[in-house]
Amino acid sequence: MIRIGNEEAVLETGSWPPLWQKIVHAKRNSATVFRYVSLGHLRFELRLRTAIVEAAKGLKRSGVQFEDFEHSHCNERYWNLNRQGGFELRPDVTPAEGIRDIFVNGPRYGFECATAIVIVLYKGLLDCIHERDFNRMFADLLLYDWHYDSDLRLIEKQGVSQSFPGDVLYFKNPDVNPRQIEWQGENTVKLEEDLYYGHGIGIVSSQAIIAKLNRHRKPGSTVSAYLTDQVISPDFLYLSQYEAGGSEVNPEALEQNWMQESGIVSRIGRRRYWIA
Repeated sequence: MIRIGNEEAVLETGSWPPLWQKIVHAKRNSATVFRYVSLGHLRFELRLRTAIVEAAKGLKRSGVQFEDFEHSHCNERYWNLNRQGGFELRPDVTPAEGIRDIFVNGPRYGFECATAIVIVLYKGLLDCIHERDFNRMFADLLLYDWHYDSDLRLIEKQGVSQSFPGDVLYFKNPDVNPRQIEWQGENTVKLEEDLYYGHGIGIVSSQAIIAKLNRHRKPGSTVSAYLTDQVISPDFLYLSQYEAGGSEVNPEALEQNWMQESGIVSRIGRRRYWIA
């Protein structure tokens, strides 16, 4: 069920993009109540989810390579490669320019799957908010593993059965071959029902991802890889205040209202976070 404020939403979605309609249909038919403070909040979520899906497809088309941290590489016109294999934005480059170059000059880049997912999230957000806000929020951008700026506002929850396109899901390979530790799991973006993007694997079904991971188990193992219950998504309400073309909002009031309604405590402050 979808509620806007305290009322069940009555939505005319016939003119909305197909992916928006699919997401709304799934939420309407769910036993879970999805609450929104306004129609604009709902529309921004749908827009950002769609942008994340398109960014994942774009990264797949870009020609970026799958590499471990030891062999990571980047376009040195935009990024400096540090000793850990992370990409540090050059001081004469804006965050928006740096992210866009990955999609334009993909063959010049190589990184592992967690970094790829963070790049997809940044690109999706860049396509939905004012560029000046993006550049301000991520001024000291570093791309490395599940390292991300707190302004990206990722929320982690359990319940993969209630995941939607644009969510980040994780496939775990518990019996991975220690000599192929890079295949201990696969971070993915959900594109459609049972269709996922995973860097190094491509755009495939859940069974295809599991089959790929199972080829990198310990010899003789019968313990299969599996899709975990973890779901990661941006804080759509908080980020909606920066929507390109959106109306002016009071971010503190919006956030306080949403936290009271949902019980979510967002992580605040300009700090760095890791997701294990």
